[in-house]
Amino acid sequence: MKATFTTQVIKDDKVNATGLRVPAEAVVAMGSGKKPKVRVTLNGYTYRSTVAAYGEVFMLPLSAENREAAGVQPGEQVEVTIELDLEPRTVDVPQDLAAALEKVPGTRAVFDGLSYSARKEYFRQVESAKALETRQRRIAGIVQKLTAGK
Repeated sequence: MKATFTTQVIKDDKVNATGLRVPAEAVVAMGSGKKPKVRVTLNGYTYRSTVAAYGEVFMLPLSAENREAAGVQPGEQVEVTIELDLEPRTVDVPQDLAAALEKVPGTRAVFDGLSYSARKEYFRQVESAKALETRQRRIAGIVQKLTAGK
């Protein structure tokens, strides 16, 4: 399933967030409910996301990273193609994070049970650390958060 439409890159007035409004017909064309998992392509750049439903308004998030990679700015009109994404959403866990998760029994299972978005965010936190000390501190914090609920 695939749909192409033109929309504007919308910037929220209150926070530094941008998104793409998706026509209802494009969501229906996916044939996968109101919140389909999709591959989004704009300006030749593709990323994976999920359509968000706010009543009858449908939106796709457009992070600063994806905005920059696609070369688009808030307020710009863009042609967007979405296609249903049926591939599993996996995160490659960095070795040092995996080792830390394995040290505390049951913690890796808790991590693996998190949503794709949560696992991806932990991955981003670890991989974006510039200094080794920061990376280690972030890994320790992740393990602590995951074991706090046990």
